[in-house]
Amino acid sequence: MKHHATPVAPSAAPSRPGTGRAPSGTPSTGRLIGIDLARGLAVFGMYSAHVGPSVTVGGPVGFLLELARGRSSALFAVLAGFSLVVLTGRPQPRTGLAGRQAAARVVVRAVVLIALGFALTALDTWVDVILAFYGLLFLAVLPLRRLRAGTLAVVAAAGALILPQLLYAIRQSIEVSDWADVVIAYDPLARVTDSDGFVELLFTGSYPVLTWIPFLVAGMAVARLDLARPGVRPRLACTGGALAVLGYGGSWLALHLAGPAALHVISSATDGGQASAAWWSDTAGEPEDLIPLPWLLVAAPHSQTTFSVIGNTGVALLVISACLTVAARLPRTTRLATPVSAVGKAALTMYVLHIVALWALIDVWYVAAVDDGSMAVLRVLLAFIGAAMLLATLWSRLFRRGPLEYLLHLGSTALARRIVR
Repeated sequence: MKHHATPVAPSAAPSRPGTGRAPSGTPSTGRLIGIDLARGLAVFGMYSAHVGPSVTVGGPVGFLLELARGRSSALFAVLAGFSLVVLTGRPQPRTGLAGRQAAARVVVRAVVLIALGFALTALDTWVDVILAFYGLLFLAVLPLRRLRAGTLAVVAAAGALILPQLLYAIRQSIEVSDWADVVIAYDPLARVTDSDGFVELLFTGSYPVLTWIPFLVAGMAVARLDLARPGVRPRLACTGGALAVLGYGGSWLALHLAGPAALHVISSATDGGQASAAWWSDTAGEPEDLIPLPWLLVAAPHSQTTFSVIGNTGVALLVISACLTVAARLPRTTRLATPVSAVGKAALTMYVLHIVALWALIDVWYVAAVDDGSMAVLRVLLAFIGAAMLLATLWSRLFRRGPLEYLLHLGSTALARRIVR
């Protein structure tokens, strides 16, 4: 089974030195250091999923590795929604010509991410590259860019409740009919990329756009808040905690109420996966064929269920709130975490580099995994993290954006400026 990956959101503009806070009363239009810190942590969580040892290593290391699985992807998606709002206008959405140009920048970035995603997938590593899904997600939620925080929160909640059930119904129909094959046969993206094209991006892939929309919309809602205003960060943390309890706790309760029969069905569908852990862990595995109805009760990170979307969103909000609080209240800790936030500023670059490095060093990784065991793989993971922090820190001393971030900004801005009315 391939590990899951996720890319990073485009970076926002730089802020004032220090905390990155804005004057009270208006959301900051500059870079929020806490957001960069959260994005950097998500990069490391992604590295752990792709380069690190198996969660079966046990102990504190295994637990931390398990926490990162899937939840890093959700955090990135929420941060992607945040970045989309920054790109199109924060605190107020841009309108008129400026609004159309901002929307055009998002469209250009989305197309580039889709192309880059399929290019990285062609390297044939074991990573399920999210970039193509990510680009299509930007296009899917772009029409919502002008909505207020409250409205966006309602849309995210409705999406979490409805879209997983819709995806389940669509996937069932794909298994019992041939309509998806017909669509794929006429899909130019499928022919060019030698994949299932839009059917894969929307429904059957590892990050189906249909059920990842709520993550981005939730991030858009957060971006509409005045994060420097007293009380906003604690309320964000309380909301995240409540959603995490509702998602994972709700799944645990539902599975227990469903009884052993439901657990047996889930275990059989995943070829003996740990169904008892399906309320929070991806050790439960994934259905190999037709998805059984009891699967809708699980909250495993990549299960595409309502419980998983709610729980993972809650964790993402908790991490974002904690990082924002550290950046605002603990300047010494923030300075010590500068290498982490530097990775967050160049997260797209760090994502692409780690996949290319994994492709180039695949034999080294296999030797470490097969011959030397989990501790050797853990050292490889630490080397990836250390290298990312070193490169990002050195680069950030000279430039505001990472290399790929800069090229993406330059290209999208140049094309958007062609819109003159």
